[in-house]
Amino acid sequence: MIDELIERMLKGDKRATARLITLVENDEEKAREIVKKIYPYTGDAYIVGITGPPGSGKSTLVDKLIKKARDEGKIVGVIAVDPTSPFTGGALLGDRIRMQRHSTDQGVFIRSMATRGSLGGLAKATNDAIKILDAYGCDVIFVETVGVGQIEVDIVKTADTVVLVTVPGLGDDIQAIKAGLMEIADIFVVNKADKEGAEATMFELELMLDLEKEKWEKKGWRPPVISTVAFTNKGIDQLWEAINKHKAFLMESGEIEKKRKFRVEEEIKAIVSSTIARKIGEMMEDNEIARLIDKIVNRELDPYSAADLVLEKALGVKV
Repeated sequence: MIDELIERMLKGDKRATARLITLVENDEEKAREIVKKIYPYTGDAYIVGITGPPGSGKSTLVDKLIKKARDEGKIVGVIAVDPTSPFTGGALLGDRIRMQRHSTDQGVFIRSMATRGSLGGLAKATNDAIKILDAYGCDVIFVETVGVGQIEVDIVKTADTVVLVTVPGLGDDIQAIKAGLMEIADIFVVNKADKEGAEATMFELELMLDLEKEKWEKKGWRPPVISTVAFTNKGIDQLWEAINKHKAFLMESGEIEKKRKFRVEEEIKAIVSSTIARKIGEMMEDNEIARLIDKIVNRELDPYSAADLVLEKALGVKV
């Protein structure tokens, strides 16, 4: 079945592509099999991460960026990561509604994915879904994160260009950005710039960037701050131009290779961690875990020593 789906996907079959993404979401073993088989067909897509707090207009911006990419004849993939429904385990918000006008376009593939408890703003299977869309033939893939605040940093392990979206009137939003997200953004967007306070937000971002002027000069890229009103298309041309300029910078400077090597390293670590955790779960009997827990509670054993014992049994080597 998987071989047939992959063959159809490589020929541009949307239904087969959707089915493959569903498989990597729901079955880790099938995900491994699929990625191993499609990996030689990946590596051509450019990945743009769109992150920021809930309500900042990320989905509307993505909708407008899809059109810009399609106007240039690019095949576009979109992964919109949403919170998980407590009833079905599926994506709760369904950001595809905002991008409905592209649903009949054969050059656009849009998929909502549920976080299913994953932190960092991304679904666990996002990387595998990206690989499927890459092999499917997408030139650019937009990954819109769930919008969970300061922990939403996993996007830097996934995207080539990270666009951080904020809006005026979020209270002390700039401090929230500074406390983690500031480091990951390649482009800043102040969306809904027709609201009161937009100029002040722009000024604060520019000021924060000025404070690290030496860092940007050494890096060779200072993140631009772009004002947009996505609903009316204001600033969309400038944002698309900034994304393309950042891509050109990465290609010309060789930073793209560094970014992708970092991404592969992080992915290997995540796969190894997930595999070990799964094997431990399969190998350790409930009563063994219970005995270890009792020993820790009774101060007969510390958590680190207990973890060493578990790993020793799972891996077959002394830690």
